[in-house]
Amino acid sequence: MSRPALFLDRDGVINVDHAYVYRPEDFDFMPGIFELVARAGAAGYPVVVVTNQSGIGRGYYGEDDFERLTQWMRARFAERGGRLDAVYHCPHHPRDALEPWRRDCPDRKPAPGMLLRARDALDVDLAHSVLVGDRPSDLEAARRAGVGTRLLFAPETPDAEQAAALQADPQARRIRSLQEAAALLETERS
Repeated sequence: MSRPALFLDRDGVINVDHAYVYRPEDFDFMPGIFELVARAGAAGYPVVVVTNQSGIGRGYYGEDDFERLTQWMRARFAERGGRLDAVYHCPHHPRDALEPWRRDCPDRKPAPGMLLRARDALDVDLAHSVLVGDRPSDLEAARRAGVGTRLLFAPETPDAEQAAALQADPQARRIRSLQEAAALLETERS
């Protein structure tokens, strides 16, 4: 039986976006992320990370670096009572990447590929799922995939692109903290 999931972007939601983060010493967790992931798991939501990682395609770091950081990140969640059920990433970029990563890819947000792969692999009910992202491309990927609850994480006043994305998608809404997302998950499940 399908179940809703919590989808999370990585850079800007799980961690502070310092641009092309691939080493643990550069990885700063966002306030409230451990609580959100733990509460989602306790409520029965699989937690799935969907992240564009064009730093791989640009040659800034390799797939092995990404995998090492992902294992380190998962271990930090486990230490704090949370679990990341799956992590999907897209190393491609249509223009600013080296071969063979320079191409349009159905996984690169705003395309919905990573969300659809998670749906199929984990038997996810997208219409009752939640995505938390910090960029318009996150919201657009979720909209295209049919994710029912789309949350834009913008602690500060939304920039022009974020504001336009919220205006263009009446189903999306802004949250100022990850604690808001955790409270919403409990409301959605009850």
